[in-house]
Amino acid sequence: MLQSIILSLQVASIATILVAIVGLAIAYFLTTKKFPGKELVEVFFTLPLVLPPTVVGYYLIILFGRNGFLGKLIYNYTGWTIMFTWYAAILASFVVSLPLMIKASQAAIESVDKTMIDSSYMLGHSQFDTYLKVVFPLAKKGIIAGIVLSFARAIGEFGATLMVAGNIPGRTDTMPLAIYGYTATGDWKSAHIMVIILTLISGIFLYTANRFSKRNF
Repeated sequence: MLQSIILSLQVASIATILVAIVGLAIAYFLTTKKFPGKELVEVFFTLPLVLPPTVVGYYLIILFGRNGFLGKLIYNYTGWTIMFTWYAAILASFVVSLPLMIKASQAAIESVDKTMIDSSYMLGHSQFDTYLKVVFPLAKKGIIAGIVLSFARAIGEFGATLMVAGNIPGRTDTMPLAIYGYTATGDWKSAHIMVIILTLISGIFLYTANRFSKRNF
């Protein structure tokens, strides 16, 4: 049980770091740039929010499986596959959490007063400097809320993780997978304890995200 808790925190933390970096970059790009097909790009990044986790897991298998488009190349050159490892759990958590980070960051960035951005440009600051000195400080609470919310989503990921990482005791059994295993074997006491722990962790992070969101707006 302790191993599953540690693994879940480890997977969710790494996935959240990746989500924060990639999601913030994508959100800023989508918010500040106009280009043909922008709506389709936004739909693409939002799809994991509405697709069943098993469908997301299926796409990950198609891409990163040993015979997948990218997975086959990786396996041929390195002899290693990400499937059924804890790295696959990180990948699944990253993909399902990314849309939350993008949407939260977009909303935060769009809430920044445009006159302050224009004033920064008039003072001679570059777009990058304006982002660091104006946009990010004013939108940081909403961005942090997105990060916290992404962590809560990552730590509760089940369906896609089960498909790409499996439920291997001691290796890939995160808390949601451990709960599934305990229930399947009739170990209700362990399942109850794990459910309570996961509920408390998720509730704390959702409360934190809500607090940051209200402060930002």
